[in-house]
Amino acid sequence: MNAKPEVVTFGCRLNAYESEVMRRHAEDAGLEDIIIVNTCAVTAEATRQARQSIRRMKRERPDTPIVVTGCAAQIDPAQFDKMEEVTSIIGNAEKLDAKSFKGLNLTHAERVQVNDIFSVKETAGHLIDGFGERSRAFVQIQNGCNHRCTFCVIPYGRGNSRSTGIGEVVNQIKNLVQQGYNEVVLTGVDITSYGEDLPGTPTLGMLVQKILTLVPDLPRLRISSIDSIEVDEPLMDAIIGDARLMPHLHLSLQAGDNMILKRMKRRHLREQAIEFCTTVSKARPEMVYGADIIAGFPTETEAMFEQSLKLVEECNLTWLHVFPYSEREGTPAAKIPNKVPKQIRKERAARLRALGEQQVAKLMQARIGAAANVLVERAGNDGLLTGHSEQFIPVAIDGGGSQLVGSIVPVKLTGIDGASMSAVLANS
Repeated sequence: MNAKPEVVTFGCRLNAYESEVMRRHAEDAGLEDIIIVNTCAVTAEATRQARQSIRRMKRERPDTPIVVTGCAAQIDPAQFDKMEEVTSIIGNAEKLDAKSFKGLNLTHAERVQVNDIFSVKETAGHLIDGFGERSRAFVQIQNGCNHRCTFCVIPYGRGNSRSTGIGEVVNQIKNLVQQGYNEVVLTGVDITSYGEDLPGTPTLGMLVQKILTLVPDLPRLRISSIDSIEVDEPLMDAIIGDARLMPHLHLSLQAGDNMILKRMKRRHLREQAIEFCTTVSKARPEMVYGADIIAGFPTETEAMFEQSLKLVEECNLTWLHVFPYSEREGTPAAKIPNKVPKQIRKERAARLRALGEQQVAKLMQARIGAAANVLVERAGNDGLLTGHSEQFIPVAIDGGGSQLVGSIVPVKLTGIDGASMSAVLANS
């Protein structure tokens, strides 16, 4: 029997955060030999992988109950209810409630506990003391989404946008800093919509400014994926003017062609994305950008796809999350005719990924010989310390001991080793 519950996570950083919340709830409820699968529904492939993983785990551990939750379970619980390998199914709201685990039904009777996610009006604050090694912590500031992009099924898994109050967020971060965390990542589903549902309608920029002011001992703050068109003035001021907000932004761009963006029901034009990156880079040249891009959206021609490739260079994007378009039942995009053949979607996605890898290699090449500050996340058996620089470059440091895990150390970047950079401690 396993001493602790096992949580298997698919998908985004928010899912990773919520998996940690569930792990604590399951432990507090005294659950031991149990597997909790936190699914993702962003693509059909993500859901397929979850089902495949469930079948494999049941073969390997036939006597262990499997509880399924997450966006795929929230949107379509019936597909998991049909699986004999699954013991219980709980929704995205239920998975964050400690009572769900104390009364968890580990028989096959009445095993589906999934309620209407749109009836959830609040985002509960879940104070957790981090992830694994004491280095980087995630703080959920928001959940759900009010937008209805034509390709996206996530609002049906997460509900409408709900925010955590500024005071509660600040207190969580103070607590984490007191415990020794040197970096905090603000996470959610659509964090640039932060505060629309709160009294006084504070913005993400106001929240970031409050954190930087009220938690002066926090060395590093990161923000997860943002819509650049929704960046307000306080957030722009922090992005270009505060060194504690790390010079790495992940942008929800999705495409580089204006007609495709319109058909996706996005809220920006390609010119606005380019203008944002140009403005930020002019004020803060060390800033690097990641982005989400979909390849092969319905009606996308080769010329339209070329616009996405050009956008990577025009915005100087590096860390790309590339998705071949995946039909999701119930979304408007699934009804659009002129589908791009799946093989072409895959080929275009491969071209985007290859370009992204070239962009990362160019960034790393330019940084050889430069100084950086690395948050040490792990100490390997090979004597190397690994972590990330301010620009989120993976770095392997030769020298130093495990006592440095969780610390921010100055290094000299010495070369490129596969997908990461090599470095030595600056004082060695």
